[in-house]
Order: sequence, then structure tokens, then C-alpha cells
Amino acid sequence: MASSYKSAGVDITAGENAVERMKTHVKSTFNKNVLTGLGHFGAFFEADFSGYKNPVLVSSVDGVGTKLNVAVMMNKHDSVGQDLVNHCVNDIAVCGAKPLYFMDYLAFGKLDPEIAEEIVKGFSIACRENGVALIGGETAEMPGMYAEKDYDMSGTIVGVVDKEKIIDGKNVKAGDVLIGFASTGLHTNGYSLARKVLFEKFNVNDKPDGFTNSIGEELLSVHKSYLALISHLKENAQINAFSHITGGGIIGNTKRVVPEGLKIEIDWQSWETPPIFKLIQEAGNIPDDEMRKAFNLGIGLIAITAKDNLDDVLKAASSMGDIGMVIGKIT
Repeated sequence: MASSYKSAGVDITAGENAVERMKTHVKSTFNKNVLTGLGHFGAFFEADFSGYKNPVLVSSVDGVGTKLNVAVMMNKHDSVGQDLVNHCVNDIAVCGAKPLYFMDYLAFGKLDPEIAEEIVKGFSIACRENGVALIGGETAEMPGMYAEKDYDMSGTIVGVVDKEKIIDGKNVKAGDVLIGFASTGLHTNGYSLARKVLFEKFNVNDKPDGFTNSIGEELLSVHKSYLALISHLKENAQINAFSHITGGGIIGNTKRVVPEGLKIEIDWQSWETPPIFKLIQEAGNIPDDEMRKAFNLGIGLIAITAKDNLDDVLKAASSMGDIGMVIGKIT
């Protein structure tokens, strides 16, 4: 019997089918700056820097981690694409940047065009919501590297900020306050630990007492984009730094934007920890310190400002429908 690429586990026809299914979703994110459609060797984006005095490109790359395992268990694949875009957008927004375009990488054990389309549909939803163009990507089928139903993804975001308006924490001082803004759940971090302890006691479709959603639905809550809030706060208040709470928790991420010689003090009782985190902690008998390292515990974004500017920040956030909470200070 003659060998073929398909007999080795790679279906070129399925790949072509997947690309056709993606096209409508991808094109829905295009704007006047996108010069090409799908299929070229490179993606072209004509950047307009006319409103910038000294434009600096800001980029970030990330993944969704083992949250993808939950998507496979639930057979729900349209939300993890939103997670990836929003995570990447937040990472450059906290630096003061405006996101311009996004590119993705998808790798499958066995390519299912319908699942690929659902993922890219999620990309397109979040890209439109954030005003970002999805200008290109790569879809790979890798039998032997991934199990048949498994897949992985990563994304790259590119944005721009005026050099004079970069937010990097250099203005953070002792006495500044930390204002926390709520997350929508685990976002995209801590899933290896959460899955380990939860699925030893619960099924993905179980609905524990006090929960309106199943375990799987709670774990697939979409990672929130803070772009609109960050943009509004920059324009209407004095912000010394922003911290996007991802892997490493509140302290691990916030110390990135706090100058040496200063310390972060968090009042861990200043907000109500969402039920999903309490369930994880109880299910695994996890110490507080470990929870604080692995999870955001309900705080997805932190703004650091001088105490005198606190009211301005809270008022500006409230006008966007976001409630800020003082959760700590710089000492």
C-alpha cells in the first residue's frame, strides 16, 4: 500500500476546508489598514502613526494553557479564542498601548474544520470588540505530537504607544494605593491546579450547591478585556501603573511595575473572593499562599495611583460601569 500524507495523519483537504470556514470570521475584523486577504506568505498592515509624536511598537505573545482541556471536555471551542485575544490585548494595554493587529497559531492532533472555525470565530468576536484586525495565522496538524482530540494555540498582538506615554511603573511611589477591578473567573491561569483538584471530586457538568453554572461553564468564563477601562482611566485620571493579573497572581504580576526598594501590601480581606476560587481551595485543601500564587482570586486588573488621585480613578471607572476597590498600598 502506497503511503500518503493523509495516511501519516495529515489531511490537506481538511486544512483547506478549515481555511475556507475561517475566512468570513477573519475578514469581519479587517479595517482600512489591512492590505491583504488570507493566503499570502505574509500579512500586510499599513500603520497610521500620524497621531503619534514618537511611536513605539509594543508586542506580546501568549497562550491559553490547560484551559483548553476544559474546552475539549465541554466540546465548546468558541470562547477560548476570545480568551487568547483578550489576554494579549490586556498585556499591552497595561503598558499604555493601543492594539493594532493580532495573529494566531493553532496546532491540532487531528484537524477538525468545525472546531477550527469555532476557535477562529472566538478570535474574531474579541478582535472586533477590541478594535483589532486579525490579519493572519497558522494552522498545523501534528499527529504524534498531540492526541487526536487535543489542540494548542498561541497568539501575538502588536500595538503602538507614544514613547512619552508609556506606562511602566517608573512613577510608582511609596504611599500609592492599589485599586483592584474584578475578574470574570480564572481568566487563563491556574487551570492545571484547578483541574487536578476539581475533577477528582466533580464531573465537568456538575453544578455544586450555590452555583448557577456547571463546573465546566465556570471554568470557561471568558477572560475579560480591560482595554476600554484602561483607555478611559488614562484619559481621565493620573495612573502610575497598571498590572494585568495572570500567572503568578496579584503580587507576582504587580511587582513587575513596582520600582526596587518598594513593597506591595495587599489587604486580602478587602474584597469577596468569588465562589469558584473557594470551591477550588476547599476541594484541594490548598493553603492561602499557594492560592495567591496560582490564581487572580477575583482581581483581574490593578491600577496604581497616588492617594490624592483615588477619587478621580474610582469616579472614572464607575462611569464605565466598573467598580474599583482599594485592595492595598505601596510602602
